[in-house]
Amino acid sequence: MARVSQEHLDARRRQIIDGAARCFARDGFHGTSMQGVLKEVGLSAGAVYRYFSGKEDLIAAIADEAFTSIRLAFQEAADATPPPTPDVLLGRVLRGLFSGEVCGLDGRQFAALIVQVWSETLRNERLAATFDDGFSTMRVVWADVVEGYRKTGVMRADVPADHVARAMMAAAQGFFAQMALFGDAEPEVLENGLRGLMSMDLQKIG
Repeated sequence: MARVSQEHLDARRRQIIDGAARCFARDGFHGTSMQGVLKEVGLSAGAVYRYFSGKEDLIAAIADEAFTSIRLAFQEAADATPPPTPDVLLGRVLRGLFSGEVCGLDGRQFAALIVQVWSETLRNERLAATFDDGFSTMRVVWADVVEGYRKTGVMRADVPADHVARAMMAAAQGFFAQMALFGDAEPEVLENGLRGLMSMDLQKIG
């Protein structure tokens, strides 16, 4: 019997993950059955179960890939010295994430998947652990970005770096929620909004 190449195995696993991600983004985790996934990917049960034990295993694999993609995207964008301003940084990352590179999903599909993953972490300990790890790592990445701003003298130093990091992360999370719920948001919306807030002259307030 001919030996199956690693490239073939990787391509088949990729096919299953992408198909399942489309199902989950379209029908939700609880509205998607393994039969639906099998139909979406056009494979037999045996072929799919060779890679994944069931729906929970698929959800975990997709969630891990999504979290990793987000973390790496921010890390890559933040590696510049000095780092780009928050509006540019977030816009750059979101464009990459919404380009279809993650599980082949478009912007709204990807955002819908992320919001569902957040919800699923409330009941799934395995996902919650993955999410906690990703969130902690992201806080460190963003805190490093804040330190980069401070070193160049463009940001005041009297606010904890972690607080600034979490505020910027919240902006990105809010954008994902808007995209998933309404579908009318584009990275330019967040970029322009942040740019407007950053342009405020605080000396004229109060």
